[in-house]
Amino acid sequence: MDQELYSKERSASLDLLLRFQRLLVSKLYPADCVGQVPNAYSPDLLGVGSLLKKYTALLCTHISDILPVATSIACTSHRHFAEVSCVVDGDLTGILLPELVVSIVLLLSKNAGLMQEAGAIPLLAGLLEHLDRFNHLAPGKERDDNEDLAWPGIMGSFFTGQSCRNNEEVTLIRKADLENHNKDGGFWTVIDGKVYDIKDFQTQSLTGSSIL
Repeated sequence: MDQELYSKERSASLDLLLRFQRLLVSKLYPADCVGQVPNAYSPDLLGVGSLLKKYTALLCTHISDILPVATSIACTSHRHFAEVSCVVDGDLTGILLPELVVSIVLLLSKNAGLMQEAGAIPLLAGLLEHLDRFNHLAPGKERDDNEDLAWPGIMGSFFTGQSCRNNEEVTLIRKADLENHNKDGGFWTVIDGKVYDIKDFQTQSLTGSSIL
């Protein structure tokens, strides 16, 4: 906590909420609960899970009230969006929510049964529409979306400026050609009738070749 750069800029109440949120997560993330069956959860652990659900519900209620107002102001202009974004970034939405989402994902990977018992995840799902509407107002949204999808071989034409609308520019690859190429050490795959070379992505992937 002492090394956080922005802790001095936060209000005391917001800092206290963040500490309380981290305390809840730490209580639900014990090292000795791995492999427990749902019926073996202690009453204390279930109590903390219930408290997390109530905390998440209150946080989501606040954010659900704030974001529609923020969206209505931000849609006026890019300057309004920038100003509103700064306000939201310093509010519960920008400080508590991102860390809460990451923490719940970690808890879900650690002990999915306990998180299902707690029931906090469906509450967060209700924020998706509000967040999506606000984020769609961001300048350069289309570019960011394309970059998020631009895995090697999938959207190369977006960056090179090439277009495949002209049939003369499209190379037809037979099934036998694809099989022979892959036998020689290549890694072509077919998605919706189009052939993609994901060899470079294979070398960068942490999941290995089996999933690909």
